[in-house]
Amino acid sequence: MSVLEIRDLHVSVETEQGTKPILRGVDLTIRKGETHAIMGPNGSGKSTLAYTIAGHPKYTVDSGSITLDGEDVLAMSVDERARAGLFLAMQYPVEIPGVTVTNFLRTAKTAVDGEAPAIRGWIKDVRESMSNLRMEPAFAERNVNEGFSGGEKKRHEILQLELLKPQFAVLDETDSGLDVDALKIVSEGVNRAKENTGLGVLLITHYTRILRYIKPDFVHVFVAGKIAEQGGPELADRLENEGYDRFLVDAVVASEGA
Repeated sequence: MSVLEIRDLHVSVETEQGTKPILRGVDLTIRKGETHAIMGPNGSGKSTLAYTIAGHPKYTVDSGSITLDGEDVLAMSVDERARAGLFLAMQYPVEIPGVTVTNFLRTAKTAVDGEAPAIRGWIKDVRESMSNLRMEPAFAERNVNEGFSGGEKKRHEILQLELLKPQFAVLDETDSGLDVDALKIVSEGVNRAKENTGLGVLLITHYTRILRYIKPDFVHVFVAGKIAEQGGPELADRLENEGYDRFLVDAVVASEGA
């Protein structure tokens, strides 16, 4: 069984005020078939973790490790991480003018698999996935994310997830900006991908509403660049009722005592 392991991860970013530590010793183990939800207030380091796993050059790993089945992820380039089975659905997907969704998807599939997919089977898979995600056929000929609504961008991310079939998916606030119907459709896509491939999911969110559709096995509370508490689905319900105040108070006390 494939395992994504994060050990004592410390990450910083350069700002105009100098080097700013963001992650301060993160430990996390995700196995294929598991869904882990990461929750926490703004600025707690959730998205930094996502981008560090994916290999964003903005973030500097000061110490610690990320391994996939024992292989050093931090030594891999971004495209090597994708080929190894890591997938990131971004909170704000970028526009790619001049590149159609159809061409983008087939190019990505070819890059990940090392060979181009057979045309007939590929077209069938794309059409089926688009239909499941309630996407009109004409969507395939639009330029990637250009003029897309928030819901269209998120559906396109999940379309990629279904077609590329990674081992692990990091979903960074996939529920952001979605109405109830779009949230349900996108969640169904994630669940479908997990059911079909045994996908491991790291789901980053502020709110519990997406967890009504994508059921987590584990919930981790991120505060000040660390995991402050972890537990099962019941922890998300507590956060919904109590908020993050008690964690923030503890973090302030800890920083004053440091």
